[in-house]
Amino acid sequence: MVPLGNEGDVRGVTAAPPRTLWRAPLPVVVFLVVLAAAAGLLVNRSDTPLDSSADAGFLRDMSAHHAQAVEMAMIIYDESDDSRLTTVAYDMALTQQGQIGRMEGWLVAWDLPIRGAQPPMAWMAGHDHGGGEVPDRMPGLATDEQMEELRSASGVEAEILFLELMIEHHRGGVEMAEAAVELASEEAVVSLAQGMVDAQQSEIDLMSDMLVERGAEPVD
Repeated sequence: MVPLGNEGDVRGVTAAPPRTLWRAPLPVVVFLVVLAAAAGLLVNRSDTPLDSSADAGFLRDMSAHHAQAVEMAMIIYDESDDSRLTTVAYDMALTQQGQIGRMEGWLVAWDLPIRGAQPPMAWMAGHDHGGGEVPDRMPGLATDEQMEELRSASGVEAEILFLELMIEHHRGGVEMAEAAVELASEEAVVSLAQGMVDAQQSEIDLMSDMLVERGAEPVD
C-alpha cells in the first residue's frame, strides 16, 4: 500500500493490487485519516480558521476536485491492461482519497461544515495570478460529457482520453494549490498544498510521456 505521507509521487510505487481488492483500502484510509485529524490535529484551539477563510474554501473545493480525479482513476484502472498505467491510477486514487479524508478531517476538527455557504472558488478571489477574479468553475474539471465519454471508451482510446483529461485536471489542481500556498494561513494547509503542487506537476510530466508513447500529441 502507498504510505499516507506520499503526496502522489509515483516513483518507486509498488504494483497495484488485483482489481478484486481495489475498493477495499479507500474507506479504510478515509476513516483512519479523519479519525486522526479529528482526534488530535488542530483541536482545542481558539484561533481556528473562519468559515469564509481561504483555508476552509480550499479544503472544501479541493476535496470536490479530488473526488473527480479518484473517479477518473478508478475508471481507467478497471479498463486498462497496462500495468504501469494502472499502478499510476491506483496510486493517484489512493493518495487523493486519503487527502480528501485529511482535508475533511481538518474541517471537522475546526467545527466547520464540510460544505460551506460561499460559492465554489470564492476563496481564490485574492489570488494574484487570477487577477482577483473568481473562476467560473473549478479549474481543470472534466465536463459531464467528457466523463461519460471516458466511461464509454475502451482500449488505447480510453487510456489516451484519461491521460488528456487527467493532465488538464492536474493543471487545474496545481493552480488551486498554488493559490492556497499564497492565501492560506494554516501551516498544515500550506504544506499540504505545496506537496500537491510538487506531486501533481511530477505526474503531469509522467502522463505527458505516456501520451507520447501511445502516439498522441502532448496536451498544450
